[in-house]
Amino acid sequence: MKDYDLAALGEPMLEFNQTVAGEPNYRRGFGGDTSNVMIAAARQGARCVYLTRVGKDTFGDELRALWQRETVDPAGVLTDPQAPTGIYFVSHGAAGHAFSYLRAGSAASRMQPEDLAHGLIERARFLHISAISQAISVSACDTVFAALARARAAGTLVSYDSNLRLRLWSVERARAALRETLGSVDWFLPSLEDMQTLTGLAEPAAILDWSQRAGARRIVLKLGAAGALLDDGAQRLAVAPHRVNAIDATGAGDCFAGNFLARLIAGDTPAAAVRWANVAAALATTGFGAVDPLPRAEQVRAVLAG
Repeated sequence: MKDYDLAALGEPMLEFNQTVAGEPNYRRGFGGDTSNVMIAAARQGARCVYLTRVGKDTFGDELRALWQRETVDPAGVLTDPQAPTGIYFVSHGAAGHAFSYLRAGSAASRMQPEDLAHGLIERARFLHISAISQAISVSACDTVFAALARARAAGTLVSYDSNLRLRLWSVERARAALRETLGSVDWFLPSLEDMQTLTGLAEPAAILDWSQRAGARRIVLKLGAAGALLDDGAQRLAVAPHRVNAIDATGAGDCFAGNFLARLIAGDTPAAAVRWANVAAALATTGFGAVDPLPRAEQVRAVLAG
Protein backbone atom coordinates (compact mmCIF):
# COMPACT_ATOMS: atom_id res chain seq x y z
CA MET A 1 0.00 0.00 0.00
CA LYS A 2 1.16 3.52 -0.83
CA ASP A 3 0.63 6.46 1.54
CA TYR A 4 -0.02 8.93 -1.31
CA ASP A 5 -1.86 8.74 -4.61
CA LEU A 6 0.22 11.39 -6.31
CA ALA A 7 3.55 13.13 -5.73
CA ALA A 8 4.87 15.96 -7.90
CA LEU A 9 8.19 17.75 -8.19
CA GLY A 10 8.60 21.24 -9.59
CA GLU A 11 8.55 25.00 -9.14
CA PRO A 12 5.65 26.78 -7.41
CA MET A 13 5.24 30.49 -8.02
CA LEU A 14 3.29 33.54 -6.95
CA GLU A 15 0.98 34.79 -9.71
CA PHE A 16 -0.14 38.29 -10.69
CA ASN A 17 -2.91 38.05 -13.30
CA GLN A 18 -4.17 41.04 -15.28
CA THR A 19 -7.95 41.25 -14.95
CA VAL A 20 -8.60 43.86 -17.69
CA ALA A 21 -6.45 43.96 -20.83
CA GLY A 22 -4.42 47.13 -21.05
CA GLU A 23 -5.02 48.19 -17.45
CA PRO A 24 -2.36 47.98 -14.69
CA ASN A 25 -4.52 45.95 -12.32
CA TYR A 26 -3.28 42.49 -11.39
CA ARG A 27 -5.06 39.88 -9.30
CA ARG A 28 -2.73 38.08 -6.91
CA GLY A 29 -2.83 34.30 -6.85
CA PHE A 30 -0.67 31.21 -7.15
CA GLY A 31 0.76 29.11 -9.95
CA GLY A 32 3.54 26.81 -11.05
CA ASP A 33 2.56 23.91 -13.30
CA THR A 34 3.17 20.96 -10.99
CA SER A 35 1.70 22.76 -7.98
CA ASN A 36 -1.42 23.42 -10.06
CA VAL A 37 -1.59 19.73 -10.94
CA MET A 38 -1.42 18.78 -7.26
CA ILE A 39 -4.21 21.14 -6.27
CA ALA A 40 -6.38 20.05 -9.20
CA ALA A 41 -5.96 16.41 -8.21
CA ALA A 42 -6.53 17.09 -4.52
CA ARG A 43 -9.82 18.83 -5.35
CA GLN A 44 -10.87 15.54 -6.93
CA GLY A 45 -10.05 13.60 -3.78
CA ALA A 46 -6.50 12.38 -4.51
CA ARG A 47 -3.97 12.16 -1.65
CA CYS A 48 -1.17 14.43 -2.81
CA VAL A 49 2.31 15.39 -1.65
CA TYR A 50 4.53 18.09 -3.15
CA LEU A 51 8.32 18.21 -3.52
CA THR A 52 10.10 21.52 -4.05
CA ARG A 53 12.01 24.39 -2.49
CA VAL A 54 10.56 27.79 -1.58
CA GLY A 55 12.28 30.92 -0.34
CA LYS A 56 12.40 32.02 3.27
CA ASP A 57 9.97 34.81 2.43
CA THR A 58 6.31 35.80 2.64
CA PHE A 59 5.51 34.20 -0.71
CA GLY A 60 6.96 30.86 0.39
CA ASP A 61 4.88 31.03 3.57
CA GLU A 62 1.76 31.79 1.53
CA LEU A 63 2.37 28.80 -0.73
CA ARG A 64 2.72 26.52 2.27
CA ALA A 65 -0.57 27.85 3.62
CA LEU A 66 -2.19 27.30 0.21
CA TRP A 67 -1.15 23.64 0.08
CA GLN A 68 -2.42 23.04 3.60
CA ARG A 69 -5.80 24.58 2.68
CA GLU A 70 -5.95 22.42 -0.43
CA THR A 71 -4.99 19.23 1.46
CA VAL A 72 -1.71 18.88 -0.45
CA ASP A 73 0.89 17.56 1.98
CA PRO A 74 3.96 19.88 1.98
CA ALA A 75 6.16 17.20 3.58
CA GLY A 76 8.60 17.42 0.66
CA VAL A 77 8.85 21.23 0.63
CA LEU A 78 12.20 22.61 1.78
CA THR A 79 12.95 26.23 2.67
CA ASP A 80 15.99 27.80 0.99
CA PRO A 81 17.18 30.82 3.00
CA GLN A 82 19.46 32.00 0.19
CA ALA A 83 17.01 32.24 -2.74
CA PRO A 84 13.56 33.74 -3.36
CA THR A 85 10.26 32.19 -4.33
CA GLY A 86 9.56 32.72 -8.05
CA ILE A 87 6.96 35.16 -9.41
CA TYR A 88 5.17 35.53 -12.75
CA PHE A 89 2.77 37.99 -14.37
CA VAL A 90 -0.02 37.19 -16.83
CA SER A 91 -1.20 39.85 -19.28
CA HIS A 92 -4.14 39.53 -21.68
CA GLY A 93 -4.67 40.85 -25.19
CA ALA A 94 -6.08 40.04 -28.61
CA ALA A 95 -3.56 37.21 -29.10
CA GLY A 96 -4.44 35.56 -25.77
CA HIS A 97 -2.46 35.48 -22.55
CA ALA A 98 1.27 36.19 -22.21
CA PHE A 99 3.64 35.44 -19.34
CA SER A 100 6.49 37.43 -17.81
CA TYR A 101 8.70 35.74 -15.20
CA LEU A 102 10.90 36.66 -12.26
CA ARG A 103 12.31 33.20 -11.61
CA ALA A 104 16.07 33.30 -12.32
CA GLY A 105 17.90 31.89 -9.29
CA SER A 106 14.67 30.94 -7.54
CA ALA A 107 14.64 28.58 -4.58
CA ALA A 108 13.09 25.81 -6.70
CA SER A 109 15.82 26.17 -9.33
CA ARG A 110 18.29 25.18 -6.61
CA MET A 111 16.73 21.75 -6.06
CA GLN A 112 19.26 18.92 -5.71
CA PRO A 113 18.94 15.13 -6.00
CA GLU A 114 19.81 14.95 -2.29
CA ASP A 115 16.53 16.77 -1.57
CA LEU A 116 14.72 13.50 -2.35
CA ALA A 117 16.22 11.56 0.55
CA HIS A 118 12.90 11.82 2.42
CA GLY A 119 11.60 8.85 0.39
CA LEU A 120 8.23 10.40 -0.45
CA ILE A 121 8.35 9.37 -4.11
CA GLU A 122 8.61 5.76 -3.07
CA ARG A 123 5.44 6.17 -0.99
CA ALA A 124 3.30 7.47 -3.89
CA ARG A 125 1.35 5.58 -6.55
CA PHE A 126 2.18 8.21 -9.20
CA LEU A 127 4.94 10.77 -9.68
CA HIS A 128 4.18 13.76 -11.90
CA ILE A 129 7.02 15.72 -13.50
CA SER A 130 7.33 18.50 -16.06
CA ALA A 131 9.87 19.67 -18.60
CA ILE A 132 9.77 23.09 -16.94
CA SER A 133 11.45 21.53 -13.91
CA GLN A 134 14.17 20.20 -16.22
CA ALA A 135 14.64 23.60 -17.85
CA ILE A 136 14.99 25.93 -14.85
CA SER A 137 18.52 24.78 -13.95
CA VAL A 138 21.04 21.97 -14.32
CA SER A 139 20.59 20.87 -10.70
CA ALA A 140 16.79 20.84 -11.04
CA CYS A 141 17.11 18.74 -14.20
CA ASP A 142 19.37 16.32 -12.33
CA THR A 143 16.76 16.18 -9.57
CA VAL A 144 14.03 15.24 -12.06
CA PHE A 145 16.11 12.35 -13.40
CA ALA A 146 16.93 11.25 -9.84
CA ALA A 147 13.20 11.31 -9.07
CA LEU A 148 12.54 9.18 -12.15
CA ALA A 149 15.09 6.61 -11.01
CA ARG A 150 13.55 6.47 -7.53
CA ALA A 151 10.06 6.05 -8.99
CA ARG A 152 11.10 3.23 -11.30
CA ALA A 153 12.87 1.40 -8.48
CA ALA A 154 9.83 1.69 -6.20
CA GLY A 155 7.16 0.72 -8.73
CA THR A 156 5.76 4.27 -8.73
CA LEU A 157 4.10 5.16 -12.03
CA VAL A 158 5.24 8.35 -13.76
CA SER A 159 3.41 11.02 -15.76
CA TYR A 160 5.22 13.71 -17.74
CA ASP A 161 4.07 17.01 -19.24
CA SER A 162 6.08 18.52 -22.11
CA ASN A 163 5.34 22.12 -20.94
CA LEU A 164 7.71 23.87 -23.35
CA ARG A 165 9.14 27.23 -22.26
CA LEU A 166 11.56 28.53 -24.89
CA ARG A 167 12.64 31.39 -22.63
CA LEU A 168 14.28 28.75 -20.44
CA TRP A 169 16.06 26.66 -23.06
CA SER A 170 16.37 25.98 -26.78
CA VAL A 171 14.16 23.67 -28.82
CA GLU A 172 17.17 21.39 -29.32
CA ARG A 173 17.84 21.01 -25.60
CA ALA A 174 14.15 20.55 -24.85
CA ARG A 175 13.86 17.85 -27.51
CA ALA A 176 16.93 16.03 -26.19
CA ALA A 177 15.58 16.07 -22.62
CA LEU A 178 12.22 14.83 -23.87
CA ARG A 179 13.77 11.88 -25.68
CA GLU A 180 15.87 11.03 -22.63
CA THR A 181 12.80 11.10 -20.38
CA LEU A 182 10.07 9.40 -22.41
CA GLY A 183 11.40 5.87 -22.03
CA SER A 184 10.98 6.12 -18.25
CA VAL A 185 7.41 7.41 -18.06
CA ASP A 186 4.07 5.61 -18.07
CA TRP A 187 1.86 8.48 -19.27
CA PHE A 188 2.99 11.31 -21.54
CA LEU A 189 0.65 14.34 -21.34
CA PRO A 190 1.86 16.90 -23.92
CA SER A 191 0.03 19.75 -25.62
CA LEU A 192 -0.40 19.91 -29.37
CA GLU A 193 1.30 23.31 -29.55
CA ASP A 194 4.35 22.06 -27.65
CA MET A 195 4.72 18.99 -29.81
CA GLN A 196 4.29 20.88 -33.08
CA THR A 197 7.24 23.03 -32.04
CA LEU A 198 9.34 20.12 -30.76
CA THR A 199 8.72 17.76 -33.68
CA GLY A 200 8.04 20.05 -36.63
CA LEU A 201 4.91 18.00 -37.32
CA ALA A 202 1.41 19.45 -37.67
CA GLU A 203 -1.01 16.53 -37.49
CA PRO A 204 -1.94 14.99 -34.11
CA ALA A 205 -1.72 11.40 -35.42
CA ALA A 206 1.81 11.99 -36.69
CA ILE A 207 2.78 13.49 -33.33
CA LEU A 208 1.48 10.39 -31.54
CA ASP A 209 3.55 8.22 -33.89
CA TRP A 210 6.66 10.34 -33.21
CA SER A 211 6.11 10.14 -29.45
CA GLN A 212 5.80 6.38 -29.55
CA ARG A 213 8.99 6.04 -31.56
CA ALA A 214 10.69 8.26 -28.95
CA GLY A 215 9.67 5.84 -26.19
CA ALA A 216 6.25 6.99 -24.94
CA ARG A 217 4.06 4.08 -23.83
CA ARG A 218 0.71 5.82 -23.31
CA ILE A 219 -0.15 9.33 -24.47
CA VAL A 220 -2.87 11.91 -24.02
CA LEU A 221 -2.35 14.72 -26.50
CA LYS A 222 -4.08 17.87 -25.23
CA LEU A 223 -5.71 19.74 -28.11
CA GLY A 224 -6.97 22.77 -26.16
CA ALA A 225 -10.39 23.89 -27.32
CA ALA A 226 -10.51 20.87 -29.68
CA GLY A 227 -10.48 18.30 -26.85
CA ALA A 228 -7.89 15.54 -26.54
CA LEU A 229 -6.52 12.50 -28.32
CA LEU A 230 -5.84 9.34 -26.29
CA ASP A 231 -3.47 6.52 -27.21
CA ASP A 232 -3.30 3.98 -24.38
CA GLY A 233 -1.42 1.35 -26.36
CA ALA A 234 -4.60 -0.49 -27.29
CA GLN A 235 -6.65 2.22 -28.99
CA ARG A 236 -6.60 5.75 -30.30
CA LEU A 237 -9.61 7.76 -29.28
CA ALA A 238 -10.56 11.37 -29.99
CA VAL A 239 -12.43 12.91 -27.04
CA ALA A 240 -14.64 15.89 -27.80
CA PRO A 241 -14.20 19.15 -25.88
CA HIS A 242 -16.64 20.76 -23.48
CA ARG A 243 -17.59 24.21 -24.80
CA VAL A 244 -17.48 27.20 -22.44
CA ASN A 245 -17.03 30.94 -22.65
CA ALA A 246 -13.34 31.03 -21.76
CA ILE A 247 -11.90 33.98 -19.85
CA ASP A 248 -8.37 32.89 -18.96
CA ALA A 249 -6.64 29.68 -20.06
CA THR A 250 -3.84 29.96 -17.49
CA GLY A 251 -3.25 26.53 -15.95
CA ALA A 252 -5.90 24.73 -18.02
CA GLY A 253 -3.42 22.08 -19.15
CA ASP A 254 -2.32 21.54 -15.55
CA CYS A 255 -5.96 21.17 -14.54
CA PHE A 256 -6.36 18.54 -17.25
CA ALA A 257 -3.35 16.58 -16.01
CA GLY A 258 -4.38 16.68 -12.34
CA ASN A 259 -7.94 15.59 -13.09
CA PHE A 260 -6.85 12.87 -15.52
CA LEU A 261 -4.44 11.38 -12.98
CA ALA A 262 -6.94 11.64 -10.12
CA ARG A 263 -9.56 9.77 -12.11
CA LEU A 264 -7.09 7.10 -13.24
CA ILE A 265 -6.12 6.59 -9.60
CA ALA A 266 -9.81 6.41 -8.65
CA GLY A 267 -10.23 3.50 -11.08
CA ASP A 268 -11.62 5.11 -14.24
CA THR A 269 -10.66 3.78 -17.64
CA PRO A 270 -8.26 6.06 -19.52
CA ALA A 271 -11.08 7.11 -21.87
CA ALA A 272 -13.38 8.03 -18.98
CA ALA A 273 -10.53 9.87 -17.25
CA VAL A 274 -9.89 11.95 -20.40
CA ARG A 275 -13.59 12.84 -20.69
CA TRP A 276 -13.58 13.99 -17.07
CA ALA A 277 -10.34 15.95 -17.52
CA ASN A 278 -11.66 17.67 -20.67
CA VAL A 279 -14.65 19.03 -18.74
CA ALA A 280 -12.52 20.06 -15.77
CA ALA A 281 -10.00 21.90 -17.94
CA ALA A 282 -12.79 23.76 -19.74
CA LEU A 283 -14.33 24.84 -16.44
CA ALA A 284 -10.91 26.08 -15.28
CA THR A 285 -10.87 28.65 -18.10
CA THR A 286 -14.04 30.40 -16.88
CA GLY A 287 -12.23 32.42 -14.17
CA PHE A 288 -8.95 34.28 -13.74
CA GLY A 289 -5.81 32.62 -12.43
CA ALA A 290 -4.28 29.17 -12.35
CA VAL A 291 -5.69 27.99 -9.02
CA ASP A 292 -8.96 29.65 -8.02
CA PRO A 293 -11.02 28.38 -11.01
CA LEU A 294 -9.88 24.75 -10.60
CA PRO A 295 -13.15 22.83 -10.28
CA ARG A 296 -14.28 20.54 -7.49
CA ALA A 297 -15.43 17.00 -8.23
CA GLU A 298 -19.12 17.87 -7.83
CA GLN A 299 -18.85 20.60 -10.50
CA VAL A 300 -17.37 18.22 -13.08
CA ARG A 301 -19.81 15.46 -12.17
CA ALA A 302 -22.76 17.83 -12.62
CA VAL A 303 -21.62 18.76 -16.16
CA LEU A 304 -21.09 15.14 -17.14
CA ALA A 305 -24.49 14.16 -15.72
CA GLY A 306 -26.14 16.99 -17.65
